[in-house]
Amino acid sequence: MRSIRTLLLITILIAASTQLGCSALEGAGVFGPKDTATVIAKTAQIRTSFAVVAADLLEVKRGDRLDVIDEVESPDVKGLFWYRVRAHDEAQTEGWIEAQNVITSDTLEKSKQLAAEFKDQPPQAAGIIRSASNLRSAPDMNPENILFRLANGSTFEITRWQFVPKQEVPDVDDAPKGQQKTGKRSKNADLEAAKEGQPEQIADKYDIWYEVRLDPSVSPAPAGWLFGRQVELQVPSDIVFFQQNNHKFVTWQRLDADAANKVGVGDRSLAPGSWVILSRNLYSKPIDGVEPDFDAILVLAFDKYDQSYYTVWRSAPGQEVWGQLPLRLEGKGDNKTFTVKLRSPAGSMDEKRFLVFKDKARMRVTPPEDIAQYQTASKTR
Repeated sequence: MRSIRTLLLITILIAASTQLGCSALEGAGVFGPKDTATVIAKTAQIRTSFAVVAADLLEVKRGDRLDVIDEVESPDVKGLFWYRVRAHDEAQTEGWIEAQNVITSDTLEKSKQLAAEFKDQPPQAAGIIRSASNLRSAPDMNPENILFRLANGSTFEITRWQFVPKQEVPDVDDAPKGQQKTGKRSKNADLEAAKEGQPEQIADKYDIWYEVRLDPSVSPAPAGWLFGRQVELQVPSDIVFFQQNNHKFVTWQRLDADAANKVGVGDRSLAPGSWVILSRNLYSKPIDGVEPDFDAILVLAFDKYDQSYYTVWRSAPGQEVWGQLPLRLEGKGDNKTFTVKLRSPAGSMDEKRFLVFKDKARMRVTPPEDIAQYQTASKTR
């Protein structure tokens, strides 16, 4: 009888111990997902371990959802992290995936919140990154703002940009590994420029950051900020020849297309058409510490019979406007309007609407009646 009681007691203790152990493991994140992640790489492998010689278990694709069970830093490469994940395939495959190939739910939510802030904002331009670069939740180099690493060659819409005064930073996204770059000119360079009477160029004074919108085919994270040195504006090939070396296009929208892709994102070789283009020269000219987004307006149209472009309307040569984005285009068919914000002589920022219409086969623009008041003689050449 005593042996039976002893055996029963041992059985109860073993059961209790097993249950306690399982609870402890679950609390440590070994069992059961503690987070979810979405694959951002085009394809990636779930592996048997994070060792170099590990075998591949399952290939996952961009947009696939995974349960995150654990996280470790690679013992071989400092700063390289791996997630232990569970896939949603039939076998519920578990294994390890490089952290750079996925984005966690919390980080994805930050990107979605940013996208929600400008969901009604029309695209202003198209861009591509020249090399892999950090997509961030804010336009600065704070490591806490990094969302994920966007792959080289990724294309996107640009919704707005921001001029940030250059400063010494510990990490610049386009700096080679192990090196640092500083974005601030030396005082000697500033003095030399002043002595020679040279106007200060905007690239010497500011870094530019682009707020971008990403297509789901490029990334499940819809939005973020990119450091301007990594971004190449994708001006459509049929109008790029109208861009001058000292006057760069900053915004363009197609006037004769009702499709969503009005800026040519991912397609520089669009068929010839009609465009409204905003540009600015390379010199700094702030008013009350604020730089204009553009200083010139140009409307181009394509004559399909002559197979050539003609200027429909442009701000007066030798004069500048002081404008701020966004450029807004409205209407359908041959009758459209575009709206910009221009600084008046009194200092107010006024919305100005331009009417675009067809007169027989030729495109015409009716500018605001008082547009001459918003144009001033150019101070830089």
